[in-house]
Amino acid sequence: MNSRKMIFLALFFTLFISGCSSVSEDSNKAEGTVGEIDSTTSEAKNSIQQPELATEENSEQVVVEDKETNQSIDTNSTEDRMVIYSANLTIRVVSFKDTLKLVKQQLTSANGYIVESNSYSTGDGESLEGMITVRIPQGTFDSFLQSVEKESTKVVDRSITGQDVTEEFVDLESRLKSKQVVENRLLDFMEKAEKTEDLLKISTDLATVQGEIEQIKGRMNYLNNKIDMATVTIHVIEDKVKVPQLENNELNTWEKTKQQFMNSVNFLLKICSALFVFIVGSLPIIIVLGLLLFLFLIIRRIRRKKPPTNPKE
Repeated sequence: MNSRKMIFLALFFTLFISGCSSVSEDSNKAEGTVGEIDSTTSEAKNSIQQPELATEENSEQVVVEDKETNQSIDTNSTEDRMVIYSANLTIRVVSFKDTLKLVKQQLTSANGYIVESNSYSTGDGESLEGMITVRIPQGTFDSFLQSVEKESTKVVDRSITGQDVTEEFVDLESRLKSKQVVENRLLDFMEKAEKTEDLLKISTDLATVQGEIEQIKGRMNYLNNKIDMATVTIHVIEDKVKVPQLENNELNTWEKTKQQFMNSVNFLLKICSALFVFIVGSLPIIIVLGLLLFLFLIIRRIRRKKPPTNPKE
């Protein structure tokens, strides 16, 4: 009887231990599966919430590549540099219209174009001044300036400036590559995402990144256009010499002679009139002075005729 109980208890403990071990194995498998799902979900969320952080390593790799590219650009000749050229020119010319015509001809042959042109009158309205702003391919920049200066009478001012944008362009290329890496990752996450909330978040981040990519591309296109086409601003001063014409129709010699004769007669008449007015007006004074002068002369004559007295008598 005791032996049977011992055998029964041994079988019971064996079955209990095997059942517990199978349950623990199943629970471990379940926990491992749940952990894998949670880790995958957290990784997707982190990449969705912080798309920029997900590409830090890639951006660093791109920056390293661009640094190598930048070094190669620095060690190359100046012809590989990306420079924006612009010039300001002040000239004196004989004719503003002829200069404008010459500029148009030069632009047509060089595939350039006029950005702005204006003119205004100066002085008595006989001369013109104006500004002409043009865009010219960089390859014909120097020859265009020389041709304009050659046709002018005097070059008053001339200045040329160059802006080196090589580093900015390399930086834009690096940023563009980084943003494109982020864009590709977000597209991959969008294909794998199953929740609507994740899809909306990814779509918002993707739209932001694509907008930044378009801005970078727009800036690069702007720099390329400025590099390919130089800007020249020309201040044109028309320097005309005014020669007076003969005025035969306005001489009127005979009329002017008659006028001068009448002016002389009138002058004499004015003098005579003034004398007459003076004499007639001063006649009482003249009569009194005349009488006094007459008496003075008579008294003087009488004194001369009187014989001298002899003192001895």
